[in-house]
Amino acid sequence: MKQPNIIFIMADDHAAHAIGAYGCKVGKTPNLDRIANEGVRFDSCFCTNSICSPSRAVILTGTHSHINGVTTLVTRLDNAIPTFPRQLQEAGYQTGLFGKWHLGHAPENLPVGFDDWAILPDHGSYYHSDFFFKSDDQTPRTVYGYITDVITDMSLDWLKKRDKNKPFCLLTHHKAPHRIWSCDEAHAAMYLNETMPEPDNLQDDYAGRAFAAEAAEMRVGVHQSGADLQCDVNHAIPEDELRRFAYQRYIKNYMRVIASLDDNVGRMLDYLDQEGLAEDTIVIYTSDQGFFLGDHGWYDKRFMYEESLRMPFLLRYPRRVAAGSVNNDTISNLDFAPFFCEVTGAAPIPAFQGRSFAPMLDGKTPADWRQELYYRYWMNHWDHNVAAHYGIRTPEYKLIYYYYDGLGVPGTAYGPGGSTLKDHPPEWELFDLKADPREMHNVADDPAYASIRQTLTDRLHALQCEYGDTPYHKDK
Repeated sequence: MKQPNIIFIMADDHAAHAIGAYGCKVGKTPNLDRIANEGVRFDSCFCTNSICSPSRAVILTGTHSHINGVTTLVTRLDNAIPTFPRQLQEAGYQTGLFGKWHLGHAPENLPVGFDDWAILPDHGSYYHSDFFFKSDDQTPRTVYGYITDVITDMSLDWLKKRDKNKPFCLLTHHKAPHRIWSCDEAHAAMYLNETMPEPDNLQDDYAGRAFAAEAAEMRVGVHQSGADLQCDVNHAIPEDELRRFAYQRYIKNYMRVIASLDDNVGRMLDYLDQEGLAEDTIVIYTSDQGFFLGDHGWYDKRFMYEESLRMPFLLRYPRRVAAGSVNNDTISNLDFAPFFCEVTGAAPIPAFQGRSFAPMLDGKTPADWRQELYYRYWMNHWDHNVAAHYGIRTPEYKLIYYYYDGLGVPGTAYGPGGSTLKDHPPEWELFDLKADPREMHNVADDPAYASIRQTLTDRLHALQCEYGDTPYHKDK
């Protein structure tokens, strides 16, 4: 079969439930929905570490954070580590990367395996952002314009100049909709006269759950600034009122940024149509992790809860994928690199810990496909006071272990004021995802779930052994 082209479009912090195809109730995303309508929507795609840099390293390497070394926002990816773009390049692909990198700007951290690239310093700016270019020295240059338009312009320009006799793999990595949200002028008036429906657990009080939930400093309104909400914030009003007020400001700002993102995805789809490339091109839209849209009263991500853990994953490939398909098998960002190698005929990397889900494009799930996910978040306290934790998710249950210890990993040190997480005793959470899909009721200590908890604990430790990770011990 002819080697397919690949366009991999990755947003930053775009929650699946902020996409129409996934049932979004607070905005419209017609171009993203088009990918789903003309391809397949994966409903159970998850990340293994819900924070930007680690997720991106997992996607590139097909290995867990503790293997590739990118466990936190301040750890960097050693570009000597094999990645799927290098494998595709060796298989005859021309490769490009434009947008967010977030894995370091030192020579040993810059992108390798790309014929051309232009990357943002950290996550860049919405307007007139600097970029590092492969063709320059290590001095960034300012590119004027709105960031989502600019990254799309760069991507389309690269496509137009490519060698048309070779297959291509283009990674378009958007900044949007990363906080702090700033929309373009064309979408500034969207939703002004609308009242957005609130999530049913916007007023979550975290009763019965681990201390980590109450301690997290990412409550809507309470921990948001005037810059977040683009208005003055009266933090003295009752918290329930503040959450309601801030949610309306927050979700509208967030969805306006996504509207521009959706428009620019449409530009890329239109280009493929105009050039007659759509039939032979795999188009993927995803995000580096999920995001809380007022769910549990939160914004941001980091937790193993569903809204943060789940990644959108829409794939169109007309030559092979039936339009309007839906897949509910568990896949993760660990599986992306093996998938890309298989569908292109590139050599797989021996270190891969994920597995290609290419057979699912034909509606065929391997009989031995794993339905379990191993997750670990390392950044105890950093930024939003979220506790370090790991856990296991199956289609029926989720078991989470909060160990409240940064373990001396870079990016986990306590600030001058310390943290309420410091020296807190470890805790468990267990959720019955069928009976409690919103994860409001922790049943870890419910005798009715004792055998389930033990089975999941044993399986969690078995996965840690399989993946080469080390369970937490207080004395280490």
